[in-house]
Amino acid sequence: MATDDSKIGINTRLAHSGNNPRDYFGFVNPPVVHASTVLYPDAAAMASRSQKYTYGTRGTPTMDALTLAVDALEGSAGTIAVPSGLAAVTVPLLTFVSAGDHLLIVDSVYHPTRNFADTMLKRLGVEVEYYDPRIGAGIARLIKPNTTVVFTESPGSNTYEVQDIPAIAKAAHAAGAIVMMDNTWATPLYFKPLDHGVDISIQAATKYPAGHSDVLLGTVSANEACWKKLYEGFCTLGCCSGPDDVYQVLRGLRTMGVRLEHHQKSALDIARWLEEQPGVAEVLHPALPSHPDHTLWKRDFCGSSGVFSIVLNGGGQKQQHAFLDALKIFGLGYSWGGYESLAVPVFLGDRTIAKGSYAGPLIRLQIGLEDVEDLKADIQRGLKAAAEA
Repeated sequence: MATDDSKIGINTRLAHSGNNPRDYFGFVNPPVVHASTVLYPDAAAMASRSQKYTYGTRGTPTMDALTLAVDALEGSAGTIAVPSGLAAVTVPLLTFVSAGDHLLIVDSVYHPTRNFADTMLKRLGVEVEYYDPRIGAGIARLIKPNTTVVFTESPGSNTYEVQDIPAIAKAAHAAGAIVMMDNTWATPLYFKPLDHGVDISIQAATKYPAGHSDVLLGTVSANEACWKKLYEGFCTLGCCSGPDDVYQVLRGLRTMGVRLEHHQKSALDIARWLEEQPGVAEVLHPALPSHPDHTLWKRDFCGSSGVFSIVLNGGGQKQQHAFLDALKIFGLGYSWGGYESLAVPVFLGDRTIAKGSYAGPLIRLQIGLEDVEDLKADIQRGLKAAAEA
């Protein structure tokens, strides 16, 4: 039975939020509505658009089932679903920034977000500036009279710096700017952006919500103050998702809690083990006490996901590639959040501030749902190959 009771457990909420089976003759899952045209009963209704659904781009029962479920997790006034995680970044930015505006973006941001800002937004007349992920309340020094948006991502992409989101939000709001956050790493299960002062929460639902590496989708959730403008921007851009993709993400959402718990447990086991392995100079995982932002992570987050990076102890691209090429279980592929483990080389050459000082090359690991001992054995193959390269 569907319920929106905020006091129930997270897995119960994941299993039952978004739709009521009684609305669909008792069927547990909502129908997949393939829609463009929606018919009106008469000309007056058509002129006033006085019905819930008016056209396929503006929502369907399938879309509502997913977005209402996400609202229940985020505590948001409304959510849109768009065709990819990157679209979940670009749609709100295009909606809330204009020519002549100043946009602040964390320097440890997801690379396609940086690319969009440095190409399209700059071409459209937006002033883009990057800031140190550990700036905290000091971001007030960078805010200008024309700053309209502060774009955050925490932990940072690939290097996992944790931002002081409440302090950043307080400074931004004092200057009249809104705060967006890419919260794909933690999901709203382990960090609820809107509860920490963020106005717009972004997720690549491709990752943990979908969970099976077979669908692309993004969600954007807004507080009451920003929801109307976000929805209008979404409708104006016509950037809607296909019903089959929406349904697959809704299906994945039902098991996200138990999957994410397994990802977390396995990743922490492997991360702790890696700290003791020869050939590893550093493990970049904010849930480890050794991480410089661990205290901040512990203050604001209630869990961690399955993605982190390691720093090899010396060497360069040759050692990095040797590690990757020796792997047999970890696949070499971008994205994460699926059931399978993945590894990718980390490139930091596009950064302007958060370059870091690392003892060797970085490798990002996505810990999947496989048995931990098998993954450790695979990583040992990689470390041995790197040492011999």
